[in-house]
Amino acid sequence: MAGLTARIDAALEGEIAAGRLPGAVLLVARDGLPFHAAVLGRLDGAAAMRRDAIFRIYSMTKPLVSVAALMLMEEGRLHLADPVGAYLPAFAAMRLPDGGAARPMRVYDLLTHTSGLTYGERSAVPAVREAYAGLPVNPRGVAPQAFAAGLAGVKLLHPPGSAWEYGFSTDLLGLVIERIEGRRLGEMLRERVFAPLGMVDSGFAVAAGDAARIAQPFAADPLTGAAWQVPSQTFDPTVAPLMDSGGAGAVSTAADYLRFARMLLEGGTLDGVRILSPASVRLMCADHLGARAAGVGEAAMQSPGYGFGLGLAVRLADGGASVPGSRGDCFWSGTAGTSFWIDPARRLAVVFMAQAPGEMRLRLRRLVRQIVYQALD
Repeated sequence: MAGLTARIDAALEGEIAAGRLPGAVLLVARDGLPFHAAVLGRLDGAAAMRRDAIFRIYSMTKPLVSVAALMLMEEGRLHLADPVGAYLPAFAAMRLPDGGAARPMRVYDLLTHTSGLTYGERSAVPAVREAYAGLPVNPRGVAPQAFAAGLAGVKLLHPPGSAWEYGFSTDLLGLVIERIEGRRLGEMLRERVFAPLGMVDSGFAVAAGDAARIAQPFAADPLTGAAWQVPSQTFDPTVAPLMDSGGAGAVSTAADYLRFARMLLEGGTLDGVRILSPASVRLMCADHLGARAAGVGEAAMQSPGYGFGLGLAVRLADGGASVPGSRGDCFWSGTAGTSFWIDPARRLAVVFMAQAPGEMRLRLRRLVRQIVYQALD
């Protein structure tokens, strides 16, 4: 077994030696116990990587916010069938690219990414791209009211409920949660999720005294040599955001996020602290879209074989995918190279943290799966 886990470090060290990866933290838990830990490479080009390094997790914010929404559902304060316009009236009457009216988007559509919202640069429809032109890729620097007003004015890429499309759905879900709670999303998550789970380094900003722990990407894409063109790839976490971006604004450590992953794996409870009911976790980790989820796995990992639940991709079968895994495993990732998954069949929870944006993030997601599963008995 020791030789098989040694392969994990060797594979990651190979990426670091080749100049494709600055550094990484990988934590693997099995049956609720530590299975393997790797802390490799550099934190910021100078200092060595550290186990408590803080990472920009981008879209790994989305599962955190999805859990928060399901907590409100369990309390009867939110219904997944509710129209978004019931909480945010500006979203009551959205339009399609041809100018036609769309049926009201529902909270359920936000959780399944079938709202019709997208990230503007992803759309091949000129009218949709133009509508998104003034919206930031990461809305941390925009006041929530201004962001909501801009998003309410875009044209939907498709009718709500008809197709999976990655975009600002979870940012909008975060605004719904703020409206229900009457406070900022980060405050709700800190009180209801982070503190109960002991996620001491997770949130939407980093205290100035912890700045030395922030992991940094290379200055340029190691695969192309091009400098990063998207400012959100290197946002400064020590600057307090105007908006707690539910889709891409949080930071965390590998140890913190592993506690979140283990909570999901254990059916909503960790170390005697209940965050969700087992029924809600099953709902979250079930495929909700069938054929409407076409492209989820390809977009997230260049692999077929995945459907989509409530904020997470869900593996549909043991086979049918180009990466190892088990039917029912759930995962999501972040644009800077972070990723996590749980595999109930193998009693496995894995968190990989790196700051490696660009095409490297796809390579790393596949690589980490391959090297973790080969180490299992």
